[in-house]
Amino acid sequence: MTDHYDVVVAGAGPAGAQCARDLAARGYEVLVLETEAEDEFPRQSNKSTAGTFPSMMASFNVPSDVVMNYTDNVVLESPNDHYVQDQPGAVLEFADFKQWLVERGRENGAEYWFDARVANPIMDGGEIVGVEYNGDEEVYADIVVDATGPSAPLARALGVSDLERRNQAIGIEYEFEGLEVDHDRYADLTDAMMLRLDHDLAPGGYSWIFHTGEDTAKVGLCYIQNDRYQSRGHEGMTIDDHLEYWLDTDPRFQNATKLEGKMHRGSAHIQMPGEMSTDNFMAIGDTVPTLDPLWGEGIHKCMESGRVAAATADRCLTPAEPDTSAANMEIYEDLWHQRVAPKMRNRLLMTRLLYLAPNERYDQLMADLRATPDETLAKANKGSPIAIGKLIHTGDFPILVDYAKERFDTTGSNPASPVEAIAKFFER
Repeated sequence: MTDHYDVVVAGAGPAGAQCARDLAARGYEVLVLETEAEDEFPRQSNKSTAGTFPSMMASFNVPSDVVMNYTDNVVLESPNDHYVQDQPGAVLEFADFKQWLVERGRENGAEYWFDARVANPIMDGGEIVGVEYNGDEEVYADIVVDATGPSAPLARALGVSDLERRNQAIGIEYEFEGLEVDHDRYADLTDAMMLRLDHDLAPGGYSWIFHTGEDTAKVGLCYIQNDRYQSRGHEGMTIDDHLEYWLDTDPRFQNATKLEGKMHRGSAHIQMPGEMSTDNFMAIGDTVPTLDPLWGEGIHKCMESGRVAAATADRCLTPAEPDTSAANMEIYEDLWHQRVAPKMRNRLLMTRLLYLAPNERYDQLMADLRATPDETLAKANKGSPIAIGKLIHTGDFPILVDYAKERFDTTGSNPASPVEAIAKFFER
């Protein structure tokens, strides 16, 4: 074994780079393998809208020089109404942010090998002991971390990945200049992050405008690409077509032009994670997946997953006789559910209900949000069943039944009828 490390991380995204940064700071020998060439990084993986909040910036000491614009509000739009929430945030220049993470990791002592495409796990006695990359190259480690996102070559080979195609959301985004951010027909989007719920534009998903300063903004949309959600869209239209349709019909874009080279595509899965670890191995970030299902915020969740993976590795490697067995590595899964995505199942319920609702219900939602105390909204956002119940009308019952039946039919794991499943949720 010519190359051996304490930890090898596949992927230099927010999750992988943060995991390496934390472990290197603790004195471990860490190697990150990244598919892209260093002189182009992250040209292919520059896929995030990169909207985030002060909690992430403070928790990970993110500097202002990777921020395109600090925002004051989050705006929700429906087809005919809007709601404004005072909520400070930041829109990052994602490429600069990823390069900053690499620099901080290297300063802590982590090694980065670019142009290194991870392909397969190296197995010994049924356990992963290293990885193959670039064909027949090999590197070994006590712990291997897959942070490659949905491709998940290691997690899939180990039977850890449980990503389902029917839960895959796709997104497209452009950066624009010449945008009218304060149009008299809409909410003022100056220094704001806006999410629009409108099936005419994003069937079963949402579209967005994130102001990046002056007359510039990030503009895009995403939706789950299975048949159920696409049935709400325009027949025969791709995600690119839906975006062009929005640009053609929204007067805010009348004088806007796309910035050359500023187009991003990406995908993520909206679902509960399955297994996330096994002997000598953890899957983190969008490999799990880790995206916030409700509002699509991924950076903070991925960074947190990298951090708890680093804490788990530290716990397993610290003893005089390290223990990286599957039983000990399950510490990561416990920490993930406690710190990365608590009440994930409840937030997924909110997500499904939100994107199953018809357009006219979105208009009513804006009025509901204005009439609901901020404390209740905060609790609902964290997955409180009681708070969620206060936002649901009797007319929403068919949507609830539809959701519960869909879940019952696809999982077969809940013996209750759809109605009983709904009642059980709100009893908690």
